[in-house]
Amino acid sequence: MTSPAQSIRWGAAASSTIYGVLLYVLGLRPDQELKYAFAYVPTALGYLILVFDKWAWRWPGVHRITGHPRLDGTWRATLTPNAESHIPTGGNRGPIRAYLTVEQSYWTLHATLRTAESSSRPSNATIQKTDGSGISELRFLYENVPQVAHQQRSPRHTGVCGLSLAGRTPSALTGRYYTDRFTAGDMELVLISRVTDYSTFAQATAADATAP
Repeated sequence: MTSPAQSIRWGAAASSTIYGVLLYVLGLRPDQELKYAFAYVPTALGYLILVFDKWAWRWPGVHRITGHPRLDGTWRATLTPNAESHIPTGGNRGPIRAYLTVEQSYWTLHATLRTAESSSRPSNATIQKTDGSGISELRFLYENVPQVAHQQRSPRHTGVCGLSLAGRTPSALTGRYYTDRFTAGDMELVLISRVTDYSTFAQATAADATAP
């Protein structure tokens, strides 16, 4: 599977090659206005790539062609630790309510997972298509940082998560998580809003309460 970085490199290389050929051809016997017009082609291509990355890939017709899953928004997550997880005394044995906020462009994805006691910042997030079934998987590493009041019982830790999704605009995700403090469990997520500007667990909870 071609990575987003490879796609960008191939696109840039192709655009540069085409531009060079056009300049060479136009240098033979073009009229002056046409030559000036083509001088702005790289700038126009740059803006087109920006518009595509930020917005156009979500447009219905374009989205149908690219098939890239759209995950941006705020998701209600339910975490269910398994019975063998090493949860300290007084810890939450679940189900645990959380909210995953996803900010996404075509080539990038940033996410934050918040619970009532902590927040997690995923890194190396990738969407991988495993076969031709239309099922993809969102995979990422994350670091969980508890609030100061809970750090003695629940220290900072890292983990890995894999979420399965189907179709171009999924409204539900399922998956599992594993951490370096020997906890693991299942995750179920439901999309509640395309809004991503909730900065606290309380704000996301309030938005969830008013969601249709």
